[in-house]
Amino acid sequence: MTDTVAAGGVRRGGDQIIPRPPSSRPGAPAPWAHLPEADRAVDLDRLRSALAEAPAPRSSALEDTGVRASAVIAPVYEEAGELWMILTRRSWHLRSHSGEVSFPGGGQDEGESYLDTALREAREEIGLTAPVEVLGELDHLQTVTSRSFIVPYVGLLPGRPDLTANPDEVAHILHVPVRELLLDEVYREERWGYPPLDRPLYFFELVGDTVWGATGFMLHNLLALATGTYRR
Repeated sequence: MTDTVAAGGVRRGGDQIIPRPPSSRPGAPAPWAHLPEADRAVDLDRLRSALAEAPAPRSSALEDTGVRASAVIAPVYEEAGELWMILTRRSWHLRSHSGEVSFPGGGQDEGESYLDTALREAREEIGLTAPVEVLGELDHLQTVTSRSFIVPYVGLLPGRPDLTANPDEVAHILHVPVRELLLDEVYREERWGYPPLDRPLYFFELVGDTVWGATGFMLHNLLALATGTYRR
C-alpha cells in the first residue's frame, strides 16, 4: 500500500460520507485564525512545550461506567525541520466509519492500559513498530453514534517511519504537514442541531480527504494547544 502525502494536488476534500443535517450552519473561525503566519509555525520544540504545559485532559462522562473504552495515537515526526502528522483513511468495506480519516486506534482489550491499546492498534493497522515518545494526552471524547469514549495520545516518532497499511482496516496512510492543517482554507467549523442543543463540528479539508467527526475534534484540540489558543 502506497502512503499518501497530503501536500499539493488538485483539490481539497474527499469522498467521505458526511450526514449533514438540514439545520447545519457555519460556525466560528479557527481559534488560531487571528494569528499571523509566523505565529502559527509549530515545530517540535513548540509542540513538546505546549503539551507539557497543557492542563489535565478533560474526561468523559462515560468513564468508570463499564462501557468499553477506545484509545488512539496521533503520531508525529520531524523531517527536514518540518513537523508531520500521520493519519489513516479507513477501508470502505468496514461496517462503521468506512472511508473516514482517523488516527490509528481502537477498542480496549481486557487488562490493557489506554496507551497499550493505542499502540497495539497502531501496530495492527499500519505496522507502527518504531519507538514512541508520548508527548501528551488530549481531551477524552464521548462518541455520539455509540456509547463509548476515546482517549487520545500524541506520540513522537524518531523519524519518518516505514509503514504498511493493513488492508482489512486501512485504505491509505496519510502524512500531513502540521503547517497545512493550520491554513485558513483547510479549517471549517459547522454547527449541527438547534440552540441551545447545537454542537460544533470541526472539518479539515485536505487534498483528497475530509477530516471530521471525532478526529476533527482531536485535531482541533491538538492544534489549539500547539498554537496557544486552547480555551475551555
